[in-house]
Amino acid sequence: MLRFALTRIVMAIPTLIIVAVAGFVIVRMIPGDPAAMMLGDAADAAALEALRERLGLNQSIATQFFIWAGNILQGDFGVSIANKEPVLGLILDRFSTSATIVFTAVVLATLVAVPLGMIAAWKQNSLTDFTVVSCATLLLSIPTFWMGLLLILGFGMKLGWLPVVGYVSFSESPKAALIYLILPVMTLFLHEIGVIMRMARASTLEVLNLEYIMHARAKGLSEGTVMWRHAFRNAFGPTWTLLGLILGNLLAGVAVVETVFTIPGLGRLLVNAIFARDYPVIQGCLLFIAGIYVVVNLIVDLVYPYFDPKVTAQ
Repeated sequence: MLRFALTRIVMAIPTLIIVAVAGFVIVRMIPGDPAAMMLGDAADAAALEALRERLGLNQSIATQFFIWAGNILQGDFGVSIANKEPVLGLILDRFSTSATIVFTAVVLATLVAVPLGMIAAWKQNSLTDFTVVSCATLLLSIPTFWMGLLLILGFGMKLGWLPVVGYVSFSESPKAALIYLILPVMTLFLHEIGVIMRMARASTLEVLNLEYIMHARAKGLSEGTVMWRHAFRNAFGPTWTLLGLILGNLLAGVAVVETVFTIPGLGRLLVNAIFARDYPVIQGCLLFIAGIYVVVNLIVDLVYPYFDPKVTAQ
């Protein structure tokens, strides 16, 4: 297992290098001059040139990249052009907010969707199966931003039960923080529950056709015992892999939800940095998100052997 983990870590290094190079080059292709945006349209040429010199923007792209990469290896992600704060500090501060929303939504979606998907497979071609599949398809068809707007309209504007925008940290008020997180978490929960239900149903259907399931039924075991003691472990394997992909994708794409609900998370930090042409923040966010994606999938790969379909539940 240790050798496998080390191999996966080594294999992840080229991925991070490619992300770093691609992100660095693409960021430089964004129209606009950070120096001009910082000084305004009224700045003269001398002031612009001096600022570009101080920021290192007048050097070649290759030189800028190697300087930045060397600093990254030392744990220095640079300083934000827009607000003069260390990039790594900004990322870690915002990441905690995004991770709270994403992790909570995925855990809740898993707890609800996996049992529903298994029940749908167990009751294949029944009204229960049709209802679960229809709900999953409907939830998948609604874009995340539209789901958020519908929740804001219903629970915030019409009923007035929940705040529609803003964020309160847990250090300030745990109760208020939970209230402000309900709608963002619900938005991601309702979207991802459809994906997980469909995967849980498909993997359970496949497992239910295996010989050891038929053998368990032939021994006279109840359907509940067959499902939860014999089928669940093997059926959950593909779903577990999907959860790793969902976590990585949501951490990268949570900007939509954070923008709708004006939450100061990692995604919104990246969006604001793009508009401000804040190169160090954009590059740092892209590399950090790629690193998180690699770590999450490494954890998924290490845990997956526990759900190996070749392992028959006792």
